[in-house]
Amino acid sequence: MAESHFFALVSRMRHIERWQLMRSTTHDNLAEHSLDVAMIAHALATIGNVRYGRSLDADRAALWGIFHDAPEIITGDLATPVKYYSDRITDAYREVEAAAVESLLSTLPDDLRPSYEAILAPSEDGDDAEYLHRLVKAADKVSALVKCIEEGSAGNAEFASAAASIRAGLDEMAADLPELADFMAEFLPSYGSTLDELLG
Repeated sequence: MAESHFFALVSRMRHIERWQLMRSTTHDNLAEHSLDVAMIAHALATIGNVRYGRSLDADRAALWGIFHDAPEIITGDLATPVKYYSDRITDAYREVEAAAVESLLSTLPDDLRPSYEAILAPSEDGDDAEYLHRLVKAADKVSALVKCIEEGSAGNAEFASAAASIRAGLDEMAADLPELADFMAEFLPSYGSTLDELLG
C-alpha cells in the first residue's frame, strides 16, 4: 500500500494564521475557524429542517464547513480586501485555489479520491446542494463576524470596520436565508460574553 500525505497536509490547517493584516488580541488559525464554520453550518441546516420544512443534510453541511478552506493549507489565507480587489485578482485566485484542491486530491489513494473530491470540490447541482452551499458561505461569514465581536469585546477597535461590513453582508444574505436570520437573532448576541455571563 502506497504512502499518502493527505491527512498530514490537512492537519496543517492549525498552522495557517488568519487575519494577518489586522492587530489581534488573540490569534485565529484555519483549524479553529473551520470547526466554527462546521458547527454553525450544521446549526443553519438543522434550523432549516426543523423550522422551515427543508430536507437538508446537516452532516454534509458540517463536513463541507470543515474542509471549506482546505486549499489555504497550500495558498495561505489571502486577505479579503486583496482577494476581491478586482475581478482579475478574484479570477486568478480561484484558479490558484482550484490548483490547490487538485494538489490535495492528488495525494489520496485512487480509491478514496472520489469521496474526498465530493467534499473538497462539491457539486452545486440540485436545489439542496446549492442551498446547502449558501448556508456554508453564510456560516463562514458568521464565524468572521464572531471574531470581530470577540476582538471588540476585548477592547480592540481594529475590527470595528470589518464587523460593520460583514454584518451588512450577513443582513443582506439573511433576507433570503431565514435560517441565518434566526441564528443571528437567537445565537449571535451571546458571542463576546464572559463565561460567567453565559452560564449565569
